[in-house]
Amino acid sequence: MGFGPFFVCGTRNDASMAALEAVMEPALAGLGYELVDVQASGGGRLLRLFIDKPGGVGIEDCAAVSRHLTRVLAVEGVDYERLEVSSPGLDRPLRKPRDFARFAGHRAEVRMRTPDASGRRRFVGVLRGAGEGRLSLELEGRTLALELDDLERARLVPQL
Repeated sequence: MGFGPFFVCGTRNDASMAALEAVMEPALAGLGYELVDVQASGGGRLLRLFIDKPGGVGIEDCAAVSRHLTRVLAVEGVDYERLEVSSPGLDRPLRKPRDFARFAGHRAEVRMRTPDASGRRRFVGVLRGAGEGRLSLELEGRTLALELDDLERARLVPQL
């Protein structure tokens, strides 16, 4: 099963990335890890992935995942030159509805593709969960329901 180029005219080929994630997610789940994000650059020559597990990720985890995925990607015929594996960091990206539910009660920065009625696209507040295609974010004494389909990006705000 080959995946072809990861970039088309300088933009990420979402179908190829989805296929790559579909290979990686079960391979990582079998090892007890969650795939947080996958990024490709250099025409798909560099694959960068972020993993997590309960209790956090250490260098040994990254090395074990790298060894395992090197074999999996070879079997799947994925053409790349370099694989980087790391933890998502303190400002972990939030992508899936389950991420918003898992981190309810944490501060997050959310950026929407489309501005709201006041022209605002960026929100920083406390996550209150997600459901029915929306995430709930409490800020400035009120709770907003933001459409997940309109989400450009979301990250946890590190609490230092």
